[in-house]
Amino acid sequence: MTTTENTTDETMAYVPERAPRLRWAKAAPEVYRAMMKLNEAAERGLDPAVAELVRIRASQLNRCAFCLDMHTKDALAAGESVERITQLSAWEESAHFYTAKELAALALTEAITVLTEGFVPDEVYERAAEHFEEGELAQLVSTIVVINAWNRFGVTTRATAGHYKPGMYK
Repeated sequence: MTTTENTTDETMAYVPERAPRLRWAKAAPEVYRAMMKLNEAAERGLDPAVAELVRIRASQLNRCAFCLDMHTKDALAAGESVERITQLSAWEESAHFYTAKELAALALTEAITVLTEGFVPDEVYERAAEHFEEGELAQLVSTIVVINAWNRFGVTTRATAGHYKPGMYK
């Protein structure tokens, strides 16, 4: 059991960390290596700040604690503000923290990740197309699809959050 001291000098006991169900990267190393290459290809040419924002938002929606841990730490290490990261879960209400381009990317991220209507609405896609040239838009869509795949690996295998250090997998 992990313990920590809080500001009132009381010791708090945290729930024990759950063990991963499967270490899929070791069990399926070719798939892991292919995912790493796909990830590199997807992000090429995309603004790194936009890439991290969409990765964090998709990971929030998919409830992937491991990816949230990783991408918030990477974003902070790259100079992203705590305020913009913490407001991501309410980005529509906190639009003033983001550029129009970032808002279009976040809307597209939600549409691709959730697919509640079974498709990405034309207006969401068209809004993104107004802010991203075709090649960059293709990279954005690729980055969103790839983080959703990573999230599914993380959630399914119960990848454990809290141990990632920025740059650990580069």
